[in-house]
Amino acid sequence: MNNRTISRLQAFSFVLVVAALAVSAAAQQRGGTATPNTFYRFNYALDQMQPINYPEKPIATKHSIKLNGEVIPYTARVGFMPIRNATTGVSEGHLFYVYYAKDGVLDKSKRPVWFLFNGGPGAATIWLHMGAFGPKVVQMGPDGMVPPPPYTYIDNPNCLLDTGDLVFIDAMGTGYSRPDKPTYGPGFGGVDNDLAAFGEFIRSFLNFYNLWGSPLFVGGESYGTTRAAGLAGYLTDRGCPVNGVMLLSAIFDANTRAGEQRHLGTAATEIMTSHFHKKLSPELQKLSVEQMAAEARRFVGGEYLEYLIDGARATAAQRESVLNNFVRLSGLPKSFVDQYDLRVPLGPYSTELLRDRHLMTSRLDSRFAGWQIDGGDSNTSFDFSNANIENCFLTCFQAYLRNELNYANDLIYYVSGNAPPWSGEYNTVINLENAFAKNPHMKLFVGFGFYDFATAFLPVEWTLDHMRVSDEVRKNSISRGYYAAGHMVYIDRKEAARYHADLVEFVRSALLK
Repeated sequence: MNNRTISRLQAFSFVLVVAALAVSAAAQQRGGTATPNTFYRFNYALDQMQPINYPEKPIATKHSIKLNGEVIPYTARVGFMPIRNATTGVSEGHLFYVYYAKDGVLDKSKRPVWFLFNGGPGAATIWLHMGAFGPKVVQMGPDGMVPPPPYTYIDNPNCLLDTGDLVFIDAMGTGYSRPDKPTYGPGFGGVDNDLAAFGEFIRSFLNFYNLWGSPLFVGGESYGTTRAAGLAGYLTDRGCPVNGVMLLSAIFDANTRAGEQRHLGTAATEIMTSHFHKKLSPELQKLSVEQMAAEARRFVGGEYLEYLIDGARATAAQRESVLNNFVRLSGLPKSFVDQYDLRVPLGPYSTELLRDRHLMTSRLDSRFAGWQIDGGDSNTSFDFSNANIENCFLTCFQAYLRNELNYANDLIYYVSGNAPPWSGEYNTVINLENAFAKNPHMKLFVGFGFYDFATAFLPVEWTLDHMRVSDEVRKNSISRGYYAAGHMVYIDRKEAARYHADLVEFVRSALLK
């Protein structure tokens, strides 16, 4: 065998080794791209599901809480409400709830009942339950920053039991709420179906606990405000008018986010956020939060709005004036605002404001700034404010449910993201207008967080200012609360106390004869 033959054999052997390694690597890669396992998500497309053993009756436990110097004894009840088809009487799903009722109440007509829920759609009511209004809250820092695990909960000094009984409801597909068959799930999805399901829950709840005649309040956060506004009209049309509607971090008119109008809310909250992070001139930094909000409204509702309306008709001098004022109020570089044509989206704003510190601001609560993984990116890699709180609530709720409310369930408690297929427009302002027309005694309270980009304050103000209600209703029946916090105003200790005080006054005014 000559040297040339040996060289060829060695080369051939090398090729075989490389090919074998390539096949091995390819096989490993194929293993890494296998069909994702969907075991964690409830599949509404399947025909069958594991049977769920619901408690024969609500599980009751006795407790007490001290609020404003008064000890309030109460009973907590954990249960599932069957939602039945009105024609067949067949249950098509069960909604999970926790109900807190003050003990010793003899006259139910003087004791309000709150029906409370979060949004998403697809978010469980764990946030309002363990963050805002329930007897226990997740322990956090004064500004809402979460400590290292393990997490714990404490008595809630702002519990709403001092205003009425509380019912926390998880929408279908969230928490422990499930359809009785997977194929029933889509019947609960969508704006109108969701209203019907919650309306039936409330009707059935009043029957089960014999609460007809009690003052009724509905309250929601985020998409829960779409639901609460819708329920005001839905229930009124079905002979069950409510005394009050509470909306926190609201969205109930999607039209305010359409076209050029969407830039108004973003710009106003960008101005507030820059003020919080001390990126403005000393003159502007001296202003209080409320004074800065007035400046934001004046600019955004004035020359900025006019500029957006004018579009191509705007003069060069007009554009230069708006550009300079946008820069002055936002603290952003002039060239940066200019390159976005004076319409700075949230992502670029959030990464630019604190770029010199390699930080990004947040969407749900722009007070919070987190490490930006890619310092040169123009979009945030995640929402730091959401990451701050998303893990501790489930841990605390599971411990509280099992150890204090004596209820254990091995099903997955879906905190978010498991709603049935959704459809419909978020325009339940029409339902709210209808409710006010038919029930002018109803009261409305709307809470705003100045540092909330998810449901910015300015578009909601626009909606309220353009509602088709009487002058008397607008003057006497609609109130607002503003807080130096984000989407979940209640995670800030100081603002949570102010929010609670506002709701106490709201309930008092709604019960006046």
